[in-house]
Parts: sequence; C-alpha cells; structure tokens
Amino acid sequence: MSEKVNKARFITNRISEGITYYYTPFLVAEEQTVFAAEDSQTSTALCPNSSPSPSALPVSDSSSADPSSSPLLSDSPPRTPASSQNQSDSSSTSRPLLLFFSWLGARPAAVGKYRDLYLDRGMDVLLVQSKVMHFLWPRWGLDYGMEVLKVLEQPQFSERAVLVHASSIGGFTFTQTLINVAQGRKQHAGLDQRVIGHIYDSLVVGTLEHMAIGLGKTLVPRLESFVKNAAMLYFWLFKKHTADFYDNSIQAFYDSPITAPALFFFSENDAMCDTADMEKLIDHWRMRGVTVESRKWKVSKHAAHMRCHPEDYLSTLEKYLKSLAISSSRANVRGLNA
Repeated sequence: MSEKVNKARFITNRISEGITYYYTPFLVAEEQTVFAAEDSQTSTALCPNSSPSPSALPVSDSSSADPSSSPLLSDSPPRTPASSQNQSDSSSTSRPLLLFFSWLGARPAAVGKYRDLYLDRGMDVLLVQSKVMHFLWPRWGLDYGMEVLKVLEQPQFSERAVLVHASSIGGFTFTQTLINVAQGRKQHAGLDQRVIGHIYDSLVVGTLEHMAIGLGKTLVPRLESFVKNAAMLYFWLFKKHTADFYDNSIQAFYDSPITAPALFFFSENDAMCDTADMEKLIDHWRMRGVTVESRKWKVSKHAAHMRCHPEDYLSTLEKYLKSLAISSSRANVRGLNA
C-alpha cells in the first residue's frame, strides 16, 4: 500500500494493483470555507450554459488504465504534517464513499473527471479497475470481487455510506462483489444496507454476442470482427466456465439485494447493449419496488455519455444525487440534502 499527496486537491492511496483510494486532505474548518465559496458556482459548474471544451471532458477510453502512470502519483510528493494528517483521516472516514467501477481500458485522465466530480461533492472515492481476464475467466472475477469486498470491510471504510457508480465492465465486477455477499457468508453481510444509491453507466446487457462485440471494440478495434468471432468460439469451448457463469451473474444482478434508488445511463445505438433487455431489467427492478431513474439517448458513445452529452448527463446526475439521503458533515455543507 502506498500513499501519495497532491497538495492542491487530494491524497492518493494505492491499496492494491487495481484499487485506489482518493480523499481530500482538508480539515473540517477549511472544508467549510472552501465549499461555502464554491456553492455559488455549483450550478454553473455542473450545468454549463454551453458545452465544455474538449479539454474539460473525459478523453478517449481506448487505452489501458494504470493509476501509476498518472502524474498524481509522482515519486516525490509533498509531506503533510502528522497532526494535520490525522485530523484529515478522521474527517475523511465520516464522509460518504463513492465506489467507482471504471470501464475497461479507461485512461487516468478520463477517470479523473468522474473522480473529481464526486470529490467536489464532498465524497471520497474508491476506484476499482478491472482486467479483461476478470471477465474472460469469471472465477478470477469472483475472486477480485471478494478482494473489493474485503477492502470495504477495512476499518476506514466499514462504517461508511456507499454510493456505487459502475461503468461498462465495472457493472460485471460489482456483480461479482454482490455474489460474494449473497452466498450466505455472514462475515460479509451488511454491504447492501450501506449502499444509498447505485448508478449504472453503459452496462453491457444482452446476449453473449453483445459481450463479444464489447471485447472487440475495447481490446483491438482494428480487428473487431476477428476478436468477436474468437470470443464466441472461446465462450462455446468453455461454456461451463464462461457462458453458464454469465447467466448466473445476470440472474444475480436481476435479483440484487440492493434496493436503494438506482440510475441508468444508456443509448439506443450502443452495440454492447440491447435496449429492450435494458428496459426489461429496469421494469423488473421497479416491480420489485426499487426506485429507478434512467436517461436514454438515441445516439451516444459507450462509456462516454458524459463527454457526448455533458449538460444532460450532469443535470440528470445532479437531480438524482439530490434525491439521496447522504449523511456527512461535508455533504451537508454542500447542501446535498436540500
């Protein structure tokens, strides 16, 4: 575990190869001053009158994600006084935790846009990044889901309210975490009660072919058809360890123990998402009594809706977050419960 400090914004704590924790080092008094000054700018920042410039939006999501490549993880971070650091840690553990499951191959700069969005709203962020083998060999994905669960049970996270934001393959990884909870292991009970909301952005929903298309578009776009056909053959050869496992995961997601309000972002032209199946899932959850909001576009880009439709995306997210009961001193300062 390594910890690096970005003196202007937040502290980065790399917990494991794929799991990184971001939290702001400000003291409570400093937070109140900073956010009081920012309150007047919130509406403009979240819902600009014109589309932000390309530099202000998430960049292409086709390259591999590696937190260690980010400039935030420099080799010589500034030091924080021990007394201030201890107070910051104490303040941090009282704030809601945003559990962000990113899409496959997400660039640090793109992920940073989502991280900063939630940090600015008074939440800390636990970033979970998946590897393609977590999906291709689901047993490894299940083990990774258990790793995430154990991190959430560490003292600094175990008592905190959790908001989930899962994008693309991140939804699969979150499902593997839920499967570990649902398997009757008493020591992992309670996560479903801590989740105050869950957001799903560009879920891969539909047949095995949708999954294979997703692999082709993500891994080797120039050889998309070849990768798709190879993936379909792989799913057929190892059906017991892949296709059957995916079916069980889909059912587990349909019957998710989390009943907090949910928000879905998706588009009709997404080759990795069957719109009819997505709407069937939403209807199923509503029949179970789950409050579900959704935003569908006719044309957008997989895992890049915020970049393609910034005003619409952020205003929908803003409305959803305001509807949640987020309890923390910092969140209250921002007026999230207003």
